[in-house]
Amino acid sequence: MKQGLRVVIEGVVQGVGFRPFVYQLAKKYHVQGNVSNTGEGVVIDIEGSADDLDLFTAELRNNPPSLAKIDRITVHAQERKHFVRFDIIESIHHTKTTSISPDIAVCEACLSEMNDPHDRRYGYYLINCTDCGPRYSILERLPYDRAFTSMKSFKMCSRCQTEYDDPSNRRYHAQPISCHECGPVLCMVDPKLYPIIQGNTVIEQTAQYLKNGAIVAVKGIGGFHLLCDASNEEAVSTLRLRKKRPEKPFAVMFSDRDQLCKYVCVDDQERALLTSKERPIVLVKKSLNTDLASNISPHIDTVGAMLAYAPIHHLLFDLLSFPLVATSANRSDEPIIRNAQELHARLGEIVDAIVDFNRDIVNTADDSIVQIIQNRRITLRLGRGFSPYTVIHTTHTPLKILAVGGQQKNTIALAFGDKMILSPHIGDLHTIEGMEYFERTVDTFKRFYDFSPDVIVYDKHPSYATTQWAKNQGVSVIAVQHHYAHALACMAEFGLEEKVLAFCFDGTGYGDDGTIWGGEIFMADPIHCERIGHIRPFRLLGGEKAIKEPKRVALALLFDIYPLSEIRELELPLLQYFTSDEMTLYHAIWEKGLNSPLCSSIGRVFDAMGSFCDILHENGYEGECGRRLEEFYDPDFGESFVYTIQNGVIDLLPMVREIVRLAHSREYTRIATGFIHTLVTIMEEFTQLYPGLPIVLSGGVFQNKTLLSLCVKRLEAKGCKVYFQEQTPINDGGIALGQLYYGHHHTRRGK
Repeated sequence: MKQGLRVVIEGVVQGVGFRPFVYQLAKKYHVQGNVSNTGEGVVIDIEGSADDLDLFTAELRNNPPSLAKIDRITVHAQERKHFVRFDIIESIHHTKTTSISPDIAVCEACLSEMNDPHDRRYGYYLINCTDCGPRYSILERLPYDRAFTSMKSFKMCSRCQTEYDDPSNRRYHAQPISCHECGPVLCMVDPKLYPIIQGNTVIEQTAQYLKNGAIVAVKGIGGFHLLCDASNEEAVSTLRLRKKRPEKPFAVMFSDRDQLCKYVCVDDQERALLTSKERPIVLVKKSLNTDLASNISPHIDTVGAMLAYAPIHHLLFDLLSFPLVATSANRSDEPIIRNAQELHARLGEIVDAIVDFNRDIVNTADDSIVQIIQNRRITLRLGRGFSPYTVIHTTHTPLKILAVGGQQKNTIALAFGDKMILSPHIGDLHTIEGMEYFERTVDTFKRFYDFSPDVIVYDKHPSYATTQWAKNQGVSVIAVQHHYAHALACMAEFGLEEKVLAFCFDGTGYGDDGTIWGGEIFMADPIHCERIGHIRPFRLLGGEKAIKEPKRVALALLFDIYPLSEIRELELPLLQYFTSDEMTLYHAIWEKGLNSPLCSSIGRVFDAMGSFCDILHENGYEGECGRRLEEFYDPDFGESFVYTIQNGVIDLLPMVREIVRLAHSREYTRIATGFIHTLVTIMEEFTQLYPGLPIVLSGGVFQNKTLLSLCVKRLEAKGCKVYFQEQTPINDGGIALGQLYYGHHHTRRGK
């Protein structure tokens, strides 16, 4: 006897070939009914024998399409409708809750066609199918249908239409489907947007430009890259000079695994990430004695590596023998550029040519950045391939909540029902362009989900642009302290609701007492937070300038220990960077507390260590001191420095006294190694004071691979359960998710 079922599949199930998969499955098990995309996901109405339906639903659960990410499958019986066949039907517009598929790297099947001279898509720079290609970046609103993407103005030719309409074809309802005949047109223009060349010969011309040492902006999936020859020191230097980026490492794109392995050392996990369908940037060790330009990542032994992921990248590499610098087309701290007009206006003086095509990027997405630490992934930037990122919660949020993140590495997040959704990386919000991108992203997600927030959650910092924006929206608002939000972000990713011991170490964040925090230890749950430990505050000489100049932080720590007269007698390299008059002035500023806020930041202490070690006295980019300090780490020097803890206040000045002695004799390896070991020892001591609690590690300082690896190893050896973010950013890019988690529990409690 036949039975009827309704099956609802939620998650990333649209734009990933799910309906044709269901269609083939229905034919395999001889069941009848239909499948459709709706606002909640994929809905299947199906009829058949009990045995066939069991087999059908079992395979649905256990063997979904490779790009699908199923959050939940709901199956319930319904009255039979007496279907006579199985059909794929048009999308149904209901409440929009389905997860959005990220953009995916071109698949092997498409690459094979692109490289086949007998295939009609031979050399096609925008080849894609249901298993690969753009999704989020071309989507205007849900459901994911061609009419709601930036492909809507491109009418399919008869052969593409036939593929699109055939459920047995790999391109069935692949929304960006096109070919040479009916797709977007590739062109090259000069920096003033005057045409140079159009069509397939653009690839050859671009390759020639790159061989000649030029810098070319090339449109990819989520934005433009600035490309140049990564083995050409002069080309890389020119890019640094034009982009005003003197030290910050550049990412390098490699053609394939063989080329990658000539330049970098990767383990199995790193290789799996690099070759995954997401194709992120992975931080890996550089190989010795290669022709990679030394100024790609100065002073450090790592490089951000990625493999070609867009068809146009592969076509370029067919004509090139060298890897490419592939850095986001933007100015420092500004959003990635999405069209040639913006590029001309903001980067026209940087590039020698622009490669574009007339398919709009609706939503930009920077490359994701990840690394492997203690056999686990850590996310430094959430972007193309991994975002938007959805967390399914076990309980429903009674209100619609928007979290607006922080000021740096901004992301936004929204909650409705049982879903928490984290946006891709937006960036820093110090500029008009940054805030425009922030507001555009908010509008995008509102449009995706017909979302209008009942509550907005924001950071307590009174000067953050997001704080001001949140307060001006005319809805209820909730403020969450910055470092508590760091802890909550990790708890949200793992669904932790119990009390945890959280170590939240970063650069700077506004504290509850009005000072700058950044070396905080909390006992926390999703509703309450108690600050049980922190670094003894010290002054930031010159406020924001101290963040750029580590020497100021080191000098302030010296002022906390020695009279000015004794400091003048110390033989420390860092002191040569101050004149006698500057020393006198800074000491007066320190004494009076003028423009010298109190700070408890571990990130700033890292900066001071870099200055004591004569590594760096002015930061070229955020976190530079920490990265370069790792180069001096030697596990054979295992001893920690002296410190004290009284009433939860960690006094590092005894440590600084030892460091001054070692700096005098240039024992920089002992300083770098001892400092990292001291931080881990402090954490071990707190876990002994508060035994039995799960440990949460969050904040930008834990991007330091050496520190995080040692923390996890030693804390787990003591029987601690240690959590740190893996799928979501451990830095300020995760703040919005933590804010959202607090808002979720706060509104449920007030229900």
